[in-house]
Amino acid sequence: MSGTSSKTTHPFFKHRELLAMLVARNLKIRYKGTALGFLWSLLTPGLFILMYALFAKILRFSGSREGYLAFLVTGIIVWQLTASCLNDSLNAIAGNANLVKKVAFPRVILPISTALANMVNFLLTLLVLVVFLLIGKVADLSRFWWILPALAVQLGLVVGLSCLAATSNVFFRDTQHIVGIGSQAWFFLTPIFYPLEMQTALLKGRWADLVYLNPMTGVLAAWRTALLGDSPATGLQLGISTLVAALVLFAGLLAMRRGNRFLGDLL
Repeated sequence: MSGTSSKTTHPFFKHRELLAMLVARNLKIRYKGTALGFLWSLLTPGLFILMYALFAKILRFSGSREGYLAFLVTGIIVWQLTASCLNDSLNAIAGNANLVKKVAFPRVILPISTALANMVNFLLTLLVLVVFLLIGKVADLSRFWWILPALAVQLGLVVGLSCLAATSNVFFRDTQHIVGIGSQAWFFLTPIFYPLEMQTALLKGRWADLVYLNPMTGVLAAWRTALLGDSPATGLQLGISTLVAALVLFAGLLAMRRGNRFLGDLL
């Protein structure tokens, strides 16, 4: 029986120690050679929040809602997780040619480790954000449990995106330029610095829910519900973003599976 169970062990589970090692390596590389090291994970978001507070005050830019700074900073910090995963994953495979060519393991571990390392860094940033919201007395954690769907949907999305970007960049090196331009366009199409109502106003009636085809719209809505107490998205709205994120995850894993046997030769 023991022999049978060992044979049926999923290869991804068998390499969990390698995954943990790669996540730790990615985190160490981020701050290698710096004087403050891992403390930058806490200092960076704090300085980032101060910069935007000063920027908003100088330009007297308050948006169309109360507590706009908290609204803006929450949106940008959440967006940065997605953007960081996209950018870092471009070299998750292409930058590990020696490992890919010499060691037999599921290549999907490489982009997943990149996404998980960014997720760890994001959770530390989230602590700073929550402290800022509490100090500013703009936090409303009455619906804090919304952090669960927010994390789950965004994690699935960034893992899928990381797999797609990492695989594509091996076969098609122009991917990094496409990702750079595409992520900028995606940023402005996502209600980060403007309210969602500005998008839904362009559509009428039931068609307004189509804005949730952008998975980051549903993700941001969930995060702002969890941290700022915004009215939650309906089941249909969050379901649309969740479905798109699931399709991205499926496409990413499928791309890795189909391209896996060619990666070593192309590198």
